[in-house]
Amino acid sequence: MPISSSLGNVDVPSGRRWTIAVLGPGGVGGLLAGVLARAGHRVICVAGQDTVRTLRQDGIRVRSGQFGDFRTSVEADTELREPVDLCLITVKHTALDAALERVPARALGDALILPLLNGIEHLPALRRRYDAHEVAAGVIRVESTRTAPGAITHGSPFTEIDLAGTSERLAPLAAMLADAGVRTRVGDDETAALWSKLAFLAPFALLTTRYGLAMGAVRTGRREELVALVEETAAVSEACGVPVDPVRTLALYDAFPADSKSSMQRDAEAGRPLELDAIGGAVLRAAERHGVPVPVMSRLMAELTADSLRSGTV
Repeated sequence: MPISSSLGNVDVPSGRRWTIAVLGPGGVGGLLAGVLARAGHRVICVAGQDTVRTLRQDGIRVRSGQFGDFRTSVEADTELREPVDLCLITVKHTALDAALERVPARALGDALILPLLNGIEHLPALRRRYDAHEVAAGVIRVESTRTAPGAITHGSPFTEIDLAGTSERLAPLAAMLADAGVRTRVGDDETAALWSKLAFLAPFALLTTRYGLAMGAVRTGRREELVALVEETAAVSEACGVPVDPVRTLALYDAFPADSKSSMQRDAEAGRPLELDAIGGAVLRAAERHGVPVPVMSRLMAELTADSLRSGTV
């Protein structure tokens, strides 16, 4: 895909031009806003006033090994004020309730809503709030960080989205994302899509954050805890109907670059609120429902919660 070196978009390579709202143009949302705008779609970023001012003036700037370095224009507003085809919800769980006030249901038109959030418990609440719209299940696998408003550093060599729902509604969305360079798969099992990511994310996020270590140091110096946490999370996932192979999960961790950090760890380093409840809390609640013992997870969550209370990052 050609690189845009100046502010501007290119023509849509195939299919129709979508109008897409992105609620929360941070690491994930900003990356998607950038690649979708560069692919020729109309993108409206919904955010706070300072971010809106920057995006209107400078657009989105992306540094990426996968997509290259580019800058592209987007629209921006503090509230969604017109119908769209798609609304991506890409804020952190800790900011979700307040952020949703910026996207009133009445403004969405016939939009498909796609939350790309960590955790497994957000879909029912979103479906109650937007009961006249289709809220699709989806997860994204990517390492991407907002270094300043409108400035995105994409660290992983991949960007992958798994969608779950009716293929009739989701196939055009998957094709649109794929045209923009985002590898996208469509399945029919929401529980499997959400748990497959959570079972992988939780050990990585909790251990790197608890000890302030990158993945390389965790998998060597904290190997016993890593193995135990992977096995506990896999047991909870299986109890929820989604078998996960702990050996495969550990192999994926072992293939990570040694300096890899979780987004939760980066939030902790920056003094931002942590998604402890959405990630670790969700695993603990599922474990309790199904009677699965998770002693390592319980200890880590207690320690992280205490640390967060002391530092004010709850």
